[in-house]
Amino acid sequence: MILDSIDRLHAYASLHPRFTKAMECIAAANYHELQPGEIKWEGDDIRAIVIHDELMNEKDSTDYFECHNTYIDIQIVYEGIERVGWKSRANCLLPRGEYSSDKDVLFYEDAPTLFFDLKPRHFTIYFPDDVHAPMIGVGPIKKMVVKVRV
Repeated sequence: MILDSIDRLHAYASLHPRFTKAMECIAAANYHELQPGEIKWEGDDIRAIVIHDELMNEKDSTDYFECHNTYIDIQIVYEGIERVGWKSRANCLLPRGEYSSDKDVLFYEDAPTLFFDLKPRHFTIYFPDDVHAPMIGVGPIKKMVVKVRV
C-alpha cells in the first residue's frame, strides 16, 4: 500500500506500465465537474468510479474487508476525511467465501491491523496484497477510485 499527497502522485508512475496513463487521466480530471458513476479512460484497463456518498461506521465497512486480484486501486479523496482499515493479505486467514472474478473481489472476516485517515488531496494505492476497508467516518465523501488492470 502507498499513502501520499496527490501532488506526489507522479512519483509512483514507474511502478506499473499503466500508471503513467492513469496518472495523466487523474491529473486532467476536474473533480468539481465529475458526476458520480463510472468513467472508462482506457476501456477496462484503466477506469474510474466517482463516488459522492456518506461515510459509514467501522463495522459496516469492515464487513466488506476486501482485496482484488485483477485491478490495483488508486483511491483519491477530494472532500471529506475517510478512515481506512488495512491488513496485508499474507496475514489474513479467514476468507469469506470464494474470490469473485466477475466482481474482482475477495472478502475476509479478519480485522484490520492498521487504521489511518485519508484527507482531501491525498491518495492510496492498494495492490492485490492489500486488504482494505474504506469509507469509514461520519459525513459526506467525494472521492475517485481508479481501477488499473494488473
